Amino acid sequence: MVKAKSTGIRLKDKYLSEVVPALVAEYGYKNINEVPKLEKITLNMGLGDVKDNSKSFNLAVEELAVIAGQKPVVTTAKKSVANFKVRQNMKIGAKVTLRGKRMYEFMDKFVSIALPRVRDFRGLNPNSFDGRGNYAYGVHEQLIFPEIVYDKIEKIRGFDICFVTSAKSDNEARTLLKLMGLPFKA
Repeated sequence: MVKAKSTGIRLKDKYLSEVVPALVAEYGYKNINEVPKLEKITLNMGLGDVKDNSKSFNLAVEELAVIAGQKPVVTTAKKSVANFKVRQNMKIGAKVTLRGKRMYEFMDKFVSIALPRVRDFRGLNPNSFDGRGNYAYGVHEQLIFPEIVYDKIEKIRGFDICFVTSAKSDNEARTLLKLMGLPFKA
């Protein structure tokens, strides 16, 4: 009996068998270790609007945990800001860093299931790179992920996804992510 491959393993196999040879052919790397790779994916959700309501804050953190498949770290304010009614060490957000198998599973789910569910989606902005080979994308609503039950959400929230690569330039990172399956606009 042959076991079905996990989705995360499928994407890693694709990286090793298709993406690496394509990048070596295009950029002419001499050493296999020079080939850019996806190092981590970070998810960041700012929750400053519900900083006073602990029930809403905990629900939002739980939703991020369900989406990522891993418990988020709650972020706190470093300084007090009177204009925003924020005190030092007040809970203001949550973040998750995905690496290894969970990273590949999340990326596969994001590309094959979540992005097709975005309304009026015409492709990702190819200019959202930071100059160092990292790509950032803002999700406007958490409903695009299949794990989120529509009836149980309290409020539609967005969060940021950052794909951190080992590429030295944005062009290398763009090629890597395009070969991994991210649909960029033409």
